[in-house]
Amino acid sequence: MVAARFAEALNAQIGHELAAHSQYLACAIHYEGQTMPRMAAFFYSQALEEREHAMMMVQYLLDTDAEVVIPAVPAPVNGFEDVVAPVRLALAQEKTVTAQINDLMRIAREELDFASDQFMQWFVKEQVEEVSTMSDLLAVATRNADDVDEIEEWVARETGGESGDATAPPVAGA
Repeated sequence: MVAARFAEALNAQIGHELAAHSQYLACAIHYEGQTMPRMAAFFYSQALEEREHAMMMVQYLLDTDAEVVIPAVPAPVNGFEDVVAPVRLALAQEKTVTAQINDLMRIAREELDFASDQFMQWFVKEQVEEVSTMSDLLAVATRNADDVDEIEEWVARETGGESGDATAPPVAGA
């Protein structure tokens, strides 16, 4: 059902999503160590979201009778020089994931794999939101690098509270 070229690329993307999960855990742990509980909670939540994205991809491959191969992931960056660095890294990571998602969409279209094209639509929309959120957070963190309470206040006010997206693909194991 799914184009072989798309399935191979989606298996690679599962690894990218799991690497993002690990990186966001490292960011959360950094903020825990800095006594910034709201930033830590934000990044723990982001880590879970990246894991869910990987599991959505796993479920899609299972649903289409394609082989699922969980690739190895590189170790995350664990040391950060200040409170801004993890957010800067997260924004760069989200921009990379956006390019990866766009490549998956391109492959699906080149292969005339309409089901996979449709599956990827949600991820395209999701990446717009992710880049926007991290861009805003980077601006706030940069502006308030010397006042972590202001960063914490912004995170408390502007993030969280999102309810589930009824249009999201199903998550394997959920």
